[in-house]
Amino acid sequence: MKIKANIAGSFFTGLTLLAMLIILAILFVIIGNIIWHGHKIISWEFISKAPREGMTAGGIFPAIFGTVVLVILMIIAVLPVGVMTAIYLHEYAKSDFILTKAIRFAVNNLAGVPSIVFGLFGLGFFIQFIGAGVDKFFGLEVVWGQPCLMWAALTLALLNLPVVVVASEEALRTVPKETREASLALGATKWQTIRRIVLPQALPGILTGAILSISRGAGEVAPIMFTGAAYFLPYLPHKPTDQFMELGYHIYVMATQSPDVEATKPILYGTVLILLILTLLLNFIAIFIRSKVRRQMRQSF
Repeated sequence: MKIKANIAGSFFTGLTLLAMLIILAILFVIIGNIIWHGHKIISWEFISKAPREGMTAGGIFPAIFGTVVLVILMIIAVLPVGVMTAIYLHEYAKSDFILTKAIRFAVNNLAGVPSIVFGLFGLGFFIQFIGAGVDKFFGLEVVWGQPCLMWAALTLALLNLPVVVVASEEALRTVPKETREASLALGATKWQTIRRIVLPQALPGILTGAILSISRGAGEVAPIMFTGAAYFLPYLPHKPTDQFMELGYHIYVMATQSPDVEATKPILYGTVLILLILTLLLNFIAIFIRSKVRRQMRQSF
């Protein structure tokens, strides 16, 4: 019996190892293919110049700039709302309260909504309702009631809200209950305990949610197609109401709308490679900040 159990255990261990190797092989093939075809066109001009001649020449700097600004605005919008929602759900709300159940139900359902639906929602709510309403209220021409950088960032923030809420709540759950009780026993209020004791200890986990949001937000195309991304815009956005170029949408346009596929294929591979590098760089910065916070916490305790 023991021999059969050992054989079964070895079989399933080998099976899981084989599955891992298959996944790694697929990943290496995809990344290797992108690097092999994309590195040939990477140059300083390609990174620092604007596109020209129907996007078959020049560079992709406006798309790089638009992607970075979009992700930064998205994080600024989603992180406070997601963390505050997680604090309410874990620290204040009663688990059997109807409002708590409604919020959790909404968060769980948002996580399963297709990204294209968020794009249509952003078009209808942010642009046609809020933006057009602001223009009408102040007697402006079309300023806010059009696709722009701010509406695209807010749409992506909604898309990533469930990720931040779930990650932040899990981070709050890792803080020991005894730590809260000790703070309250010393005379601190509940909010002081959360702000000075709980949040600093949960911050690395909260930043993990931000890292996941960066990875997802930098590569999403569907939510920004209707809310701000431009087909061809060889200059940088100067204000939140400007449209912008974005790497993911730029890749989509070149892959589907180009009349000369062979001419745009090198640029397409190069843009994909830059998008991967940029996403890794943004993630690395967030991971570096998280590691620094963890080291400071270890030194303070």
